[in-house]
Amino acid sequence: MAKLVRGFRDIFEPQSNQFTQLENCARGVFSTYGFGELRLPTVELKELFVKSTGETTDIVQKEMYAFEDAGHRQLAIRPEGTPGVVRAYLENNFVQNAPVQKFYYIGNMFRAERPQAGRYREFEQIGAEYIGNSAPAADAEVILMLKDIVAQFGAKNYVVKINSLGCDKCRPLYRQALIDFLSKEKDTLCENCQTRLEKNPLRVLDCKIDGARFAGRVPTLQLCPECQGHFDTVQALLKGKIDFIVDPMLVRGLDYYSRTVFEFQAGDVSQNAIAAGGRYDSLIKNMGGPATPAIGWAMGAERVILARGEQPAQPRKSVCVVSLEKPCNETAFNIMQELRAAGIRTEGGLFDKNVKGQMKQADRCHASYALILGGDELAKQAATLKDLTTGEQKHIPFAELITEVKKVL
Repeated sequence: MAKLVRGFRDIFEPQSNQFTQLENCARGVFSTYGFGELRLPTVELKELFVKSTGETTDIVQKEMYAFEDAGHRQLAIRPEGTPGVVRAYLENNFVQNAPVQKFYYIGNMFRAERPQAGRYREFEQIGAEYIGNSAPAADAEVILMLKDIVAQFGAKNYVVKINSLGCDKCRPLYRQALIDFLSKEKDTLCENCQTRLEKNPLRVLDCKIDGARFAGRVPTLQLCPECQGHFDTVQALLKGKIDFIVDPMLVRGLDYYSRTVFEFQAGDVSQNAIAAGGRYDSLIKNMGGPATPAIGWAMGAERVILARGEQPAQPRKSVCVVSLEKPCNETAFNIMQELRAAGIRTEGGLFDKNVKGQMKQADRCHASYALILGGDELAKQAATLKDLTTGEQKHIPFAELITEVKKVL
């Protein structure tokens, strides 16, 4: 018998409804902020993620699904959304035609990481990228937009952390100070962090094994006047609109971030980040375009759903059409289609089964009412509407079916 691949899953109702609810919530908020949807391809050139995400990241080193196709091209199934968005921005010449863009995407990502609570090898991300605006207001805008989605969806008990990683002017001095500090601890670092120490020491602070034990001990990043002013303005714009904590240990796990970074963390979710992002002002230039400021974030749909917690089951408001005998089947089928055309969720159609079998199906699909059609009903041009909770019944003329069914649902 065929089996599901470990780390992947099937999602049925009612769980699948939660993804739809989150997606609809996000689309509504994105619209109010003026973001437009970008549908990304699932497969990209592998080098896109290596160059953008960074050779020392876990994504590139251990987690990316990469393969060679029949044309001997090195491809990868997308592990994240930002590189694809930037590639699309450059390849479609938005730089010349409309450099300021607000994109959002909703889609599945793929990483060959160890499955754990709230994490799968195929998972859904909802993300946003604001390209072409260097102002601190852009940082505050995307953070507040993320807050609106999370809050409207109903996730609770989360905290918002922000930090600034500085720029190419102030970060080199901090990088060297961090190397000097961590070199004294090198023998105690995990294998990955010993490799990261020289290539990207900031990522040691993001390590799930070593990072936490250095809190309060590592050197503090001294921002240059421009970065400090930028970060001060971001905080001023956020105050009074969202509660946040400035966390000097927050660095994020990807190489392309600069200046503002942020995370939404829920304590009851494994590894606790439900959404995160930051500014990446050098990425577009590094990928072959002109120097272009940008900021964005990605949300893990599964993690946000976990953060919201279990929801009470919602009764399905639907009607199941039941035919008592063969001469009624065609009329019953036509009624089903008329109800659906009126926007009423309608079950039924198992007319080869007896009445007991059809009523069992109505129960299995949690229909609220059964609309029963037999020889007597057909002769009177009326149907029997039965409340499947109370057992109450009433006869409704065919001409009034849609109006009466809408009243009770």
